[in-house]
Formats: sequence, structure tokens, C-alpha cells
Amino acid sequence: MLVKEELKKLGLHFIVEMGEADIMEDITTEQRNEIRAALLQSGLELMDDKKAVLIEKIKAVIIEMVHYTDELPKINFSDFLSEKLNHDYTYMANLFSDVEGTTIEKFIISHKIERVKELIIYDEVNLTEIAWMMHYSSVAHLSNQFKKITGLTPSHFKQLKVKRRSPIEDIGNEE
Repeated sequence: MLVKEELKKLGLHFIVEMGEADIMEDITTEQRNEIRAALLQSGLELMDDKKAVLIEKIKAVIIEMVHYTDELPKINFSDFLSEKLNHDYTYMANLFSDVEGTTIEKFIISHKIERVKELIIYDEVNLTEIAWMMHYSSVAHLSNQFKKITGLTPSHFKQLKVKRRSPIEDIGNEE
């Protein structure tokens, strides 16, 4: 809403969709700075660097795929990302690693484990079903990866009184 409002003030023609604005005409440096300043006042950021935009899209697709879909895609994540974002996976993987300091694979694993934690906490499905939903080859594979990331077995995690979960925006960010 805010982005639309600011672009209207400048008399620009645009399409705003899923956190992204396509402006139909070329804009001046002054207009770009006005938009940037208005967004910053509201806690938003103007991303006009194509590489930074691609990295944010990669993160958004992974988060959507892992946290907000009931079933993960049947194809490899690399193929899924390439198809979804229309970019070569190797290019995206190298760019992501260079900028984020971690691999796309580790980012996905971090999010999958966080989703597994959520499913364990909700206690509506058992570990076998969770492994199947999250495309692990077996419960043992899921358990090993869970322990590697959290330091706990899934059953020990389930027994904890205070469940340790992370906000989505903090997952996969190396400290």
C-alpha cells in the first residue's frame, strides 16, 4: 500500500505484486531517492540491485516452499528454484554463497529443521509422517540431520518444556 501511494505521488505507472514493484517508465535519480527515503521512513528498503533482489527471491521461494506449503515439490530443490526463478541454479548458488556466506542447501536444511520443530511441537503427525512430508529418505536421515543442526534428537526436543524455535527471518543466517 505504501509503495503504491509513493509511486502515485510521483505520477508513475506501475505494477506492485508480492513485495516487488515494476515501474513502467524510466525514473530519475531524484525520483529514486524520494522513493528510497519514503520507504526507509516506514522501515522498508528499496532494492534496486538485481543480485540483491535475486537473493531475496531465492529466500522467499525457500521460505514459501518449506513453511507455507503442505507438501514439498517432488523435483530436486535446485530444479524447483531454477524453474521458479528462471535462472541457472549454479549461478544462483554461487551468488547466494558469495553474499550470504552459506549455501542454498544449508539455508534450506535450516528451514526444513525449523519446520520439523514446528511439526513436532504441534504434535499432530508422527516422525515417520514428518520425514515423508519433508522429503527425508527415512526417519533416521531426518533424526541425524535434526541432531546435527540442533544438537538434540527429535524425541529429546519433543520432551523439552520450552521449545526452542527461531523466527523465520533469523533462520539460515550464519552468526
